[in-house]
Amino acid sequence: MATAPDNTPDARVVRTRNDILAAALKVLADEGQEALTHPHLARVAGYSRATVYKHWPTRGDLLREAFHWLNDMPHHTPTGDLREDLIAELTMFRTVMRVYRVDRLLAVLADLAVSSKEMAQIRDEMVDDGEAVIRSMLATVAHGPALEAASLMLPGFVLNAAMLHDGPPDDDLIAAAVDITLAGIRAKD
Repeated sequence: MATAPDNTPDARVVRTRNDILAAALKVLADEGQEALTHPHLARVAGYSRATVYKHWPTRGDLLREAFHWLNDMPHHTPTGDLREDLIAELTMFRTVMRVYRVDRLLAVLADLAVSSKEMAQIRDEMVDDGEAVIRSMLATVAHGPALEAASLMLPGFVLNAAMLHDGPPDDDLIAAAVDITLAGIRAKD
């Protein structure tokens, strides 16, 4: 009796791919999209050009998978305390932004999305995923335009501070933004 083929990925291949994708995001954040070439990435990641080309034959393949890989960022698990949950999710976003430099990566992705429908789709998926937890929490107290505005304002506040004000907001500013947003929603009722 024949046995089924083992489709379990080789741990070394997974590690290699993850190392190279992490290096790709680092290059994008540190040096911008023009610096992301196969030869440069191979040097930064410490692998051969052949390895990089084997996994990602084109620059587009590499960009696409790097941003998809970034899409697996952690989120806060809601507990039911809306204020505290919103603060915790925004704090998680701030942490992810600091660790992975998401502000810079989103700027690169936004630029790429202007000229590429595929990158625009990746941007949209990334934004939808990033806002999903906050949107679902806010949906318990808001709907329609108020829900849309609050869902854009809270993560937008963290991103704006990181991109335009020399770093993401501190805990007090995050709490104040949540309080102002919730007060505005309550005042509308």
